[in-house]
Amino acid sequence: MTSSSFPQASLAHALTPFGWDDAWAAAFAPYAAQGLVPGRVVRVDRGQCDIVTADGAVRADTAFVTPHDPLRVICTGDWAAVEAAGNPRYVKAYLPRRTAFVRSTSSQRSEGQILAANVDHAIIAVSLAVELDLGRVERFLALAWESGAQPLVVLTKADLVPDPVTLAHLVEDVETAAPGVQVLTVSSHHGDGTDVLGAIVAEGTSVLLGVSGAGKSTLANALLGADVMEVRATRDIDGKGRHTTTTRNLLALPGGGVLIDTPGLRGVGLFDAEVGVGQVFSEIEDFAAGCRFHDCAHEAEPGCGVLAALESGALSERRLESYRKLLRENQRIVAKTDARLRSEIRRDWRLKSAEGRANYAAKRNGRA
Repeated sequence: MTSSSFPQASLAHALTPFGWDDAWAAAFAPYAAQGLVPGRVVRVDRGQCDIVTADGAVRADTAFVTPHDPLRVICTGDWAAVEAAGNPRYVKAYLPRRTAFVRSTSSQRSEGQILAANVDHAIIAVSLAVELDLGRVERFLALAWESGAQPLVVLTKADLVPDPVTLAHLVEDVETAAPGVQVLTVSSHHGDGTDVLGAIVAEGTSVLLGVSGAGKSTLANALLGADVMEVRATRDIDGKGRHTTTTRNLLALPGGGVLIDTPGLRGVGLFDAEVGVGQVFSEIEDFAAGCRFHDCAHEAEPGCGVLAALESGALSERRLESYRKLLRENQRIVAKTDARLRSEIRRDWRLKSAEGRANYAAKRNGRA
């Protein structure tokens, strides 16, 4: 049964739990006219993906949507246009993304890696079983803001901090590093805080992010109300563990909403995230508006609003250094990306020029 013959009310009813709405239906209309069916990508691996459609889950090949640009490959959370039948079935296209969570690759290449698409909430899981790394929190937040999603910091394993005063100080530290972002404390084992989180994620699509051992899979199980995700113990010495989740999985939540669980991220490199960095350090951007010079580097310039805030205590040295670090890193990756794009353009130009010369030589030899 094709999407054109499938009743629209039934189609909407079947896919609504996965985020389908009128806007997606309108965007899909040209593909429906081609006899393709819509579905949401719940998992991608080795050139194939699992897609939930109105007729149920299907396995499809992504050969037709595998470009050289790693940011344009199909990923978990995409809405796909897939063949109505066939063995194998092929994904023919995916709908334009509303949001995309992108990081730089862990290699030295200046490329981005897309982790999840069409996300409304970016849940950054941070374990209280180990010392807080506020710089890492700020890094995750920069990528979350840049993606277009609304960040949310969840401090997991709150039961390991029984002293309420200590817990309040930890929350305050994270709130300082996350202006404009809600910070929740959660104990998945005791159930504390999961009801509040469940109410937030009941609307739209949420992605779980964090390092290995942050408690993402335990948190996912608490939201799902079942032990769907495997959980492994973490090391006492540093709170780390082996990656429980090895692929990105999209799951419909019983209370509404959709959750994408991700593997623990060893490296979280920025990728063209200047807007996100500015959002994380919004107070520094506000202080910078008072600088005497519009191109102030906030190093030693006279009349610098940022340095004045540092001197008065309104801005901490740690926040300023973290801001500088992330800006430098982002500038490096942007410069490398621009250089790579210029190199690819020059390579394509040389190939086309060589092809043109070869064609001209062949024609000339033919005339001779």
